[in-house]
Amino acid sequence: MIDYISEKQLSIEDFKTPFHNSLSPDNRWVKLSEVVPWDVFAELYISLMNSKRGRPGISPRIVLGALIIKHKENLSDEKTILSIQENIYMQFFVGLDGFQTKKIFDPSLFVTIRKRIGKDAFDQLNVELIKSISKDKDVKHKSKKKDADKYPPNKGNLQADATVADQYITFPTDSKLLNTSRKKLDKMIDKLYYASKESYTKPRTYRRVLDHEFLVYSKKRKKGKKTHRKMVRKLLESVNRNINFVTKMLPNQEALHLGKDYPLSKKDIELFEVIKLLYRQQKQMYDENTNTVKNRIVSIFQNHVRPILRGKENARVEFGAKLGVSLDNGFARINNFSWNAYYEGDDLIMQVKSYFNIHGYYPELVLVDKAYPNRKNRKWLKEKGIRITAPALGRKSKKTTQYQKAKRKKEYAERNHIEAKFGQGKNGYNLNKIRAKLKETSESWVSCIFFVMNLVNYQRKFSLALIIKYVFRIKLQIIDFLKSLQTTKLLWHTN
Repeated sequence: MIDYISEKQLSIEDFKTPFHNSLSPDNRWVKLSEVVPWDVFAELYISLMNSKRGRPGISPRIVLGALIIKHKENLSDEKTILSIQENIYMQFFVGLDGFQTKKIFDPSLFVTIRKRIGKDAFDQLNVELIKSISKDKDVKHKSKKKDADKYPPNKGNLQADATVADQYITFPTDSKLLNTSRKKLDKMIDKLYYASKESYTKPRTYRRVLDHEFLVYSKKRKKGKKTHRKMVRKLLESVNRNINFVTKMLPNQEALHLGKDYPLSKKDIELFEVIKLLYRQQKQMYDENTNTVKNRIVSIFQNHVRPILRGKENARVEFGAKLGVSLDNGFARINNFSWNAYYEGDDLIMQVKSYFNIHGYYPELVLVDKAYPNRKNRKWLKEKGIRITAPALGRKSKKTTQYQKAKRKKEYAERNHIEAKFGQGKNGYNLNKIRAKLKETSESWVSCIFFVMNLVNYQRKFSLALIIKYVFRIKLQIIDFLKSLQTTKLLWHTN
């Protein structure tokens, strides 16, 4: 027997809803709302707003709640707003006092929110989480003194490593970049020609010929060096010719200040400057027959992105921001956010000092890979009495015991926790697919991912602490019951 109701018999008015019932306190969004530092974020967010101008802003809780839902569920901006519009628990999480069917705000506002909330705001939220979970959070921060003996004893472990938050861009090749630049210049030439009132012949760009030749080139499975250089040479000539055409056809830019109509938008002018810089870089590499150049552009739409040489097995080069990250009690902090490649060993002293600023004492052990223990770092850590997971310089000691070897091996294995954190971010939160285009919005996007991961970790530790507290309370009750039972038994024997 099949239970089926015809669509003619089912209407939206007859649909039964459970809204007359109270929400379940065991729901994941209800539990997560109990551990989010709403007030701290509200104070930071309000400080970024202008209280005297503009219309009333959106509630900081709605802003932070929407960002957490977006990255926790891996949703786009549009789907995030739709999910909140449809889910009553999500609406409770963002701070609404009742269910509503309208959108909390337009999805395009996410871009403005990311511009407003930078990486520093999310880092401050991460610091608050670390302080609240620390066992010694009531320790007062002492001022830095030259005498190291006056510092509190070192406690805890600090793990440090670097990773790359990959931008979601196509893999950059010389031919792709030049061909895309050529097409964009063709469109600029069209805009300038149709907007001009002068009667002159439209310049020839040979776009159809080059489109066909690039299609034939891209379809070749094996491209030899001569074939590649021939295609790059043709594209360089075409881009250079189009740059000259656009330069000649551009009207006086003073028209922008006079309020007159300008054929190219501000975005087009910025793109034109990026293409000119790209051409100079590609021409230099072609003439010198090399593949490297300073501040190499890998995307004309995101010209702040640089290639980061990592030497990994699957990806030798990554394209995005390089992050110097430290892991403190399971909580990750971005100590260095750079769009250029750099030596991560220079971050270590700064990361250890940040640990001291939070806890009031230095870590007892620093767990790092082979890139960090240089002579400068070793000397500084030794002065502070901090151990590091690195073999001593010079010859290996023959007096190393089995216990010391096992301990060193265990400490090396603990360093994998920060690698697991990177894996969590890239596999679970798309840290390797940053879809924001602007430099500021990308930084906010990455920082928010780390905050959400720390929030999930905090919720786990918070729930575990409640369970331990509950078990300890039950244990005390059982001890009291046994004591009372023993007392009753002694009284019975006495009588």
